[in-house]
Amino acid sequence: MQNKSAAKVNNKALRQQEKLKKQKRMKLIMWFTGICFIAVIAVAIIFQPKAKPLEIPYDELPMLGSANAPVKIVEFGDYRCPACQVFSQNIFPQLKKDYIDTGKVSFYFMDDIIISPIEESVTAALAARSVFHQNKDAFWDYYDALYKNQQSESVNWTTPDFLTELAKQQGIKVDYDKLRQDIDNKTYEKEVTDHSSFAQNKANARSTPTLLINGVKFEDVFDYEKIKAAIDNAQKGGA
Repeated sequence: MQNKSAAKVNNKALRQQEKLKKQKRMKLIMWFTGICFIAVIAVAIIFQPKAKPLEIPYDELPMLGSANAPVKIVEFGDYRCPACQVFSQNIFPQLKKDYIDTGKVSFYFMDDIIISPIEESVTAALAARSVFHQNKDAFWDYYDALYKNQQSESVNWTTPDFLTELAKQQGIKVDYDKLRQDIDNKTYEKEVTDHSSFAQNKANARSTPTLLINGVKFEDVFDYEKIKAAIDNAQKGGA
């Protein structure tokens, strides 16, 4: 009886030891699997392909600053967009002072028509394109005037009369009769729609304003510190 009892005890002890060994092996396997998973994620992050810079027709766009600046920024905007107004009045002036006026950045603008009714946003863009084609230097004054005089999205304020009169009031140096004709005849409608299509389909812009910094999309447009970091990175050759 004693031998049988001792055998049972030994068998139980052996089973317990095997169970503990199995638990240890499972813990090691889980630990090793976790380490491998983390390593794979880390490698994927490190070696993930960088966003490929888009090819942009800079020569065809309104530009502010030096064409030889090492960093080129494109804004996609809609003149009826409230967020674009905030950017133009609160972020853009500091960006101009720190980077554009110092020759570090050249700044460009492309239309991205997103605010409904679309026709009203297109009309404002047509006016701005007319100013640009008449007097490239006057474009930025008109750009500023449009945003400063922006009205509610619920108001149809971008009428040909208003847009022409605004140019007169602000002393924009263009032919006002031609400006009105360009708006009425939709002279530059193809440019506006082509730019908007580029913004949405090629640059994958999902809101306005969106920036391209050396051809790479940047969306944190209201965080000036992040904009500065992105510009500094681009100056060093980063994406």
